[in-house]
Amino acid sequence: MRFLDMLRMSGSNLWKRKIRTFLTVLGVVIGTASIVVMISIGLGLNKATLEDIQSYGSMTTIEVYPSYNWDGTEAGRLSSQYLSSEQVRQIEQIEHVEVVSPVLNVDAIGISGKYQAYLSVQGMDVDALSQLGIELGEGKLPSVEDGELTFLYGNQVLSNFYDRKSGGNYWDNQELPDIDLMNDPIFVIFDTNAYWSSQYPTEGVTVQRPKKYIIPTSGIVAGDSETYNNFSYNVYCDIEQLEALLKRVFKNKAIPGQPTTQSGKPYKEWYYSNIYVNVDDMNNVTKVQEQINGMDCQTDSNMEWVESMQKQYSYIQAVLGGIGAVALFVAAIGIANTMMMSIYERTKEIGIMKVLGCNMRNIQSMFLIEAAFIGFIGGILGVALSYAVSAIVNKVSAGSSFMGVSAGMSYIPPWLSLLGIGFAVIVGTVAGFFPSLRAMRLSPLAAIRNE
Repeated sequence: MRFLDMLRMSGSNLWKRKIRTFLTVLGVVIGTASIVVMISIGLGLNKATLEDIQSYGSMTTIEVYPSYNWDGTEAGRLSSQYLSSEQVRQIEQIEHVEVVSPVLNVDAIGISGKYQAYLSVQGMDVDALSQLGIELGEGKLPSVEDGELTFLYGNQVLSNFYDRKSGGNYWDNQELPDIDLMNDPIFVIFDTNAYWSSQYPTEGVTVQRPKKYIIPTSGIVAGDSETYNNFSYNVYCDIEQLEALLKRVFKNKAIPGQPTTQSGKPYKEWYYSNIYVNVDDMNNVTKVQEQINGMDCQTDSNMEWVESMQKQYSYIQAVLGGIGAVALFVAAIGIANTMMMSIYERTKEIGIMKVLGCNMRNIQSMFLIEAAFIGFIGGILGVALSYAVSAIVNKVSAGSSFMGVSAGMSYIPPWLSLLGIGFAVIVGTVAGFFPSLRAMRLSPLAAIRNE
């Protein structure tokens, strides 16, 4: 008997018993929808959390910090508080590392008209800046091609400016200062100690006013004063140009934030508070972190959050999937019951088929196809129902929060839909196996005599 003939006979037999078939399919629909929706909630929470973490920075980024293990010596003091250029070179040799950049943090004062603000300036390699995933609202990233030091301002830096006379700022009146960071000249003072000493001089002491530098603006991070991201409050620039300017500003004096010898003299080498590392793939981040940790450094990355959250959501997925599987197991019992009833009703038909010489495997296959057909139809309708339920769940949960996730609680990827249908077919086939085995083993004579 050909497969198409068995498929046609199976469909015809199911159609003859519409109500029973409908109720059995309904059980599969509910079971499939349950397991797909339950798993989709775990996937949705995982996906939303991943997107939320990505909004705070790249998934392939590693931040390297000093270990803070002071051994009592001058060298130990340096290694415990700062990272050296030698450590930067060592990290560059690690496999899977694509970009390495030391980060030079400098405090400065920005002045524009009657307004003034503290600026937290971060100097980085321009290649590293391009890897940070900074979304620009205006302008472009700092570049070596600029030929001079330029600043990229965070979108909330403007809210830090305050009126030098009244002291009023954005947080007092919710009004941003009338400053165009892209076009207005911004005077920057790097020698902040000299600036404050000149503003509030000690009687009888003459303090030379520090030089102001006009630093052109290359761009501004996307977002308004109410939009926070990982780059909102900092000012970014090219580290080489920043180092060159700081050497001119302080000449042979100690640069604030840089270590000094016991006599107070600066070191020739630059030291850094942290190092930025970008890895080729997020799956290699943990491996690279372990190697850097072995270099007397501490590390931090978004992948640590992701791995922690994924463990939690995997447990949630397993529990929710198990609940859905119970519903599908009940549906499997319904399929088995339907197939057993079908065998009892068609005992004579089975006996005639055997007497006519029909292959035993064909008889078994016919009942297996019927069971799989029920699973297939129920799987398709169940997946369709799960999409509807998922949309309702997302709409109802919009604006609410679960485990820190406020959107997208249910997510059904294409592979889950196919898996749901395939699982329903497998469950149907397995449920119909023992009834089909009984049909195959029926005695032909006993079956023909059956009324």
